[in-house]
This record gives sequence, C-alpha cells and structure tokens, in this order.
Amino acid sequence: MKYSGTPVVTEMQVIPVAGYDSMLMTLSGAHAPWFTRNIVILKDSAGNTGIGEIHGGDYTCEALRSCTPLVVGQQIGKYRSILNSIHKASTKAKEDDGEGIQTLDISKLKFVVKAEWAIECALLDLLGQHLGLPMCELLGEGKQRDQVETLGYLFYVSKKEKAAPELSYLDESNSKDPWFRLRRTQMLTPEQIVEQAGVLNGKYGFKNFKLKGGVLSGSEEMEAVRALKQAFPDGRINIDPNGAWSLKEAIELCRPMEGILSYIEDPCGPESGFSSREIMAEFKNAVNLPVATNMIATDWRQFYHSAALKAVDIVLADPHFWGFSGSVRMAQILNDWGLTWGSHSNNHFDITLTAFAHVAAAAPGNPTALDTHWIWQDGQNLLKDTPAIKNGYLEVPDKPGLGVTINMERVMEANGLYNSLSSHDRDDALAMQYLIPGWKYDCKKPALVR
Repeated sequence: MKYSGTPVVTEMQVIPVAGYDSMLMTLSGAHAPWFTRNIVILKDSAGNTGIGEIHGGDYTCEALRSCTPLVVGQQIGKYRSILNSIHKASTKAKEDDGEGIQTLDISKLKFVVKAEWAIECALLDLLGQHLGLPMCELLGEGKQRDQVETLGYLFYVSKKEKAAPELSYLDESNSKDPWFRLRRTQMLTPEQIVEQAGVLNGKYGFKNFKLKGGVLSGSEEMEAVRALKQAFPDGRINIDPNGAWSLKEAIELCRPMEGILSYIEDPCGPESGFSSREIMAEFKNAVNLPVATNMIATDWRQFYHSAALKAVDIVLADPHFWGFSGSVRMAQILNDWGLTWGSHSNNHFDITLTAFAHVAAAAPGNPTALDTHWIWQDGQNLLKDTPAIKNGYLEVPDKPGLGVTINMERVMEANGLYNSLSSHDRDDALAMQYLIPGWKYDCKKPALVR
C-alpha cells in the first residue's frame, strides 16, 4: 500500500513587526512607545498558510531565519522531528547563564523565549488545517473547553508627555472608545488603578485582575490591591512585583493580605546567597497564600527544583517559554500533582492571543485566569478575525488550525514601523531616563523608588 503522507512546507517567511505601546511601568523601567515581534508564515503544498508569533528583535529574527533549511521541504506531520532537528542544530548563547529571569534582566529575555516555538505554532496551524481540526485538538488530551478565562492585566502608567518630543507615544485622546482613551494616560494612584479596572470590566467583562507591581513601594501597591478588592469584592485580585521585595518585606506585606489576594506572583527573589526557588519556599512556609511564578521555572530543570522545594503552587507556563506541546505537558503534570497551570504574557499581537486560546483550551483541570497584554495593543490587529474577549472569557476559534486569517496589509504596515525604528531590542531603561535622570535598573528597588 502506498502512503502519500502529509503536505510539505514549500515556503517560510520571517517578518519582523512592531506596534505601539503605552508608558507601562514595571520593575525594569517603563515601556517604550513601541514593542517588537517576529511573525513566521509557512506555506505548504496543499495551498494552506500557517502562522506563528514570537518575541521581537534582530537576535530572534536571525535565529528564526537560520531554521529555514530545516523546515522547508519537510512534511508538516513530522513537526516534532522538525523541532527536534532545530534543537539539535542550535547552540546555547554564551550570555545565557541558565538563571531564567530570576532578577528580571530584560536583556536576557530573548534567551528564555525560544524562537522555534513560532515555527511550532505555524506547523500546528498547517496540520490542523490538513486534518480539519482546531489546533487545540492536536495538543495534550485534546480540547477541554470552548472558552478560556482571562484576567484584566493592570499596569501603573506614567505620563508620556515627560518623554516628549524625543519619545512619541501614541495619543488616543480623541478615540470614541473609553478604554483606548484611558490606556495612554497617567495612572499611578489606587483610585486610577480602580478606574482602569472598571473600564476594562466594561469593555471586556473582566471580573479578575492582576496588578503589575515593582513600581511604587510595596505598601502603596497593596493599597491599590485593597481598593481593587473593595471595588470587586467577588473578584480574584493578584499582584506581581517581579521579585522586587526582600523575603522579610514580602512576608510583612502579604500576611495581612490573606483573604484579599487570591495568589501572589514572584513576591521575592534571590538574596543572601540563596536562589529565588529557596527564598520563595521560605516565603510559602511563612504566608498562607498560593504562590505563582513565571520567573523561577522557565524550563524543566528549573521546574524540577521549584517543585522539589515546594516553592510554587501555580506555574505560568507561557508557550513562548515552553513551546505549545511543552506548555500543555506542564498543564497535565500540574493537574496530576494537584497544582495549577496558567500562562504569563508579554506585549503581543492577536496571533499570540489566538495561540494562547488554543493552548489554554487544551490544558486539563482548572487553569487560573490567563494573563494577556493584548488589551493594551487592541486595535492594532494583524488578523482579519481576531478572537473576542467577552464577559472575561477569550473565545477559542473552532475552525481548523489556529482558525484565523492573517491580514498581510496590516503585517506589512507593522513591518514598516519596525524598519523605521533605530533599535529593535527591548530597553525599559530608555524611557525611565526621562522620569528619573540617571535611572538604572536595580532588581531590589521598585522603578519609581530611588
């Protein structure tokens, strides 16, 4: 009997793109007026197109393009073998010290995010189209749910005019959309954070929220958390200071928040010669709150030590760290062990939003509500049919593959913006220089505490 096999990849494109951002504040500084991503587009011998999106910058773009000979000419059904060949051919960057992002060194993020997962996404998109099945049916134990719970990702936002005219942030003050108008304005007080949550609730129906901390003093940020809980008493409220607090401070801040916070994400980092995994295990012994991370378990070896120390309860396994199959495998293990799966996010377009929907749809058990930065980029969509977030839930496309259609006109506009930028790497210290002259990143000092 003769077997025809699956369609063959005939073309691979890697297109770097950029979009506009707000002056969002984090421990590492302030977001620039733009963010960058890389788009992978695969075509196969059946005439289908598969797409994927990953971290931005020239380093990742070149890494992806170097994979082209290992992808073109291969059957899409051999996607695992294709990824394996990429892994075997790759070498570890000398700058990658294996610590993950324990101290949120943004310059190392490109070594934690793996470029090839955009290729995996595009191959799974093609395979799903060939089989007539949504991507989530090809992952783990198949589709578990039709919609995915998401949370409102809240940020402190600084005043963009302080960086003008050198840094030109997008102005949406004339928008008819209340959220679009608000997201480009300064928001630094508890009242403004509650207003932010209220507008997001009105537009997307979010009932649960996470505040990005590491910006103001811990006590000020906890005031905002308390205000959020008062405004949304039935909501699950979380905060992520990216390990900015010392162990002592984290315990002092979080003990009174038992019953207010639903979980605490990366409250403390390495100190006194001990790793984040060891310090967070001590935190868990002292505070009766579930602990989440996207910083100390970014690969399987780190996860082994995190689990052995019982340092975390919730692993936010971003598919761009773990891969699509890897993220779902993590979800299966966590579910079997009585722990919780979720996903962190970075600035992204709607291709990633769609991919997150499929991965979360295949995660067994009861995942925590997913992060997504997309709400801050909404309106800059690269798809013709972006999945919607309604009543706090992200819809999972039911068409074959990713189930969405790329808008090449929008992609090329975003590529034009990318090519107009003087730098393509993320640098959160750049905008901070306009807020605090001479500002330098310190993993133990919130961004605005100097």
